[in-house]
Amino acid sequence: MAMKIAAPHTFFLHLSPLSSSSITTLQKQHYPISGLHKSLKISYGIKPKIPISVFKSSAAVTTEKEGFLPPLEVSEVDTKCKKWVWKGHTINYLVYPQGNTDSNANPPLLLVHGFGASIAHWRRNIPTLAQNHTVYAIDLLGFGASDKPPGFAYSMELWAQLILDFLDEIVQRPTVLLGNSVGSLACVIAAAESSRSLVRGLVLFNCAGGMNNKAIVDDWRIKLFLPLLWLVDFLLKQRGIASYLFDRVRQRDTLRNVLLSVYGNKESVDDDLVEIIRKPALDEGALDAFVSIVTGPPGPNPVQLIPKITLPILLLWGDEDPFTPIDGPVGKYFSSLPGRLPNVNLFLLEGVGHCPHDDRPDLVHEKLLPWLANLPVS
Repeated sequence: MAMKIAAPHTFFLHLSPLSSSSITTLQKQHYPISGLHKSLKISYGIKPKIPISVFKSSAAVTTEKEGFLPPLEVSEVDTKCKKWVWKGHTINYLVYPQGNTDSNANPPLLLVHGFGASIAHWRRNIPTLAQNHTVYAIDLLGFGASDKPPGFAYSMELWAQLILDFLDEIVQRPTVLLGNSVGSLACVIAAAESSRSLVRGLVLFNCAGGMNNKAIVDDWRIKLFLPLLWLVDFLLKQRGIASYLFDRVRQRDTLRNVLLSVYGNKESVDDDLVEIIRKPALDEGALDAFVSIVTGPPGPNPVQLIPKITLPILLLWGDEDPFTPIDGPVGKYFSSLPGRLPNVNLFLLEGVGHCPHDDRPDLVHEKLLPWLANLPVS
């Protein structure tokens, strides 16, 4: 999600009561830790060994192309959701269309949001994807309308196990996993750890390198600010300070500014999106989740996990992502994969930020739908 604390360069933005003038200054100075660092353009930021497609559509994001359906209303998403009890916790999920859980010959899809987001972050994708697939979407523990247990220790491994158990108990068919940001990484971990044929393929939208900044150890920009990151961790463990900072983060104006900084298409940052992020942040237990995720262990590294996965993988990457920029360590690793692994395809989406599926769903659907249609028969 756009509030993504887990991204390599980001979380200090969300913890700091920055003014608009401060944000502008940080942008101009390219301080990556601000979360506003603009990644270098692919034309001079990276020179890959093989050609990488940079994809741009002439259609406006609001244009309804043939086969592309309008988004769901947020209220409709809320009313169609169901509940599932997992390890004593209530998990919120959606199946769409309702009543179509196993009749579709095409593989089902499971949509997994990023930090701070929820099922409704996929509202612009669900109707289009559901034309040929049964679509599931889930609120990870600690987010959306799922439980947010106080004092809980969150981890990437926990979310990956949640995904696998959901596939086993609810979907009960080999499924294509689609994830954004930390949701992508949770999907990667789940696919790498699955000992059964639960996962049919992976679609990763700007995958995170870890649950938080501690995952990035080979970026000079992070090394430069490590003392500051340690200080932020210390401050967040002080309840009063953490509560104050979190209150600032979840204010509408703050959220809107953050979203505008990480979306390429500013028209996609509407009131609905702000409320999708803000409403769950008001729940009891949301502060504990925020602190646990920012200060906890980063979890498994995708560099060690991806080579274990032989399933088809589609990477759709916004080339203006300030959180996991294509010229950063995580972006460089993923951009190198098509030349080394035959099961990986990558498309850079021009003018798109950290959440491609919501930022420019038209670009995403133009690449995603053919890929899904051409998946090998299991």
